[in-house]
Amino acid sequence: MDIDSCTRKAVSSSPSEKIHLRPMTLSDIDDFMVWATDINVTRFCTWEPYTSQEAGIGYINSFVLPHPWLRAICLDDDRAIGSISVTPVDSIRGEIGYVIGSKYWGKGIATEAVRLVAAEIFKEKPEMERLEALVDVDNIGSQKVLEKVGFVREGVMRKFMCLKGNVRDMVMFSFLPSDSLL
Repeated sequence: MDIDSCTRKAVSSSPSEKIHLRPMTLSDIDDFMVWATDINVTRFCTWEPYTSQEAGIGYINSFVLPHPWLRAICLDDDRAIGSISVTPVDSIRGEIGYVIGSKYWGKGIATEAVRLVAAEIFKEKPEMERLEALVDVDNIGSQKVLEKVGFVREGVMRKFMCLKGNVRDMVMFSFLPSDSLL
């Protein structure tokens, strides 16, 4: 895979894995509603599925637009099929999170998006020493995405988070600037 850091495009041998990242905008609302209303997609998210476009617009305006680093995951036609973010935890750590429409699961797209971010985030944010991810123990697909990119599975954080009214165990993953992408 070649990474063109100017356009943030991942180019791989499979056309289905050709993606790019760009800032998400309010004009992405129709695409956002496709994955944000899907109970399978939101199962492991901290938020419930959206039930109205007005609520989706509110979320984009209040959370997405002011977020310090959130990008739409787009195919060649620039249609947003998911999003990926890096949220500051403290002065040296960021937490990566991503969501992608279920129609695109199993195609390597989430893996390519995470790989793009891991390859570039330490250049954009040189103060960052650690990129981490917290994944529900039952979210095997997301764990595989991180492992394929080269994140290190550090262990299970028992009863770490309350997710939709249930106390959940979470798996901690990390990627450091000195780690190698797979």
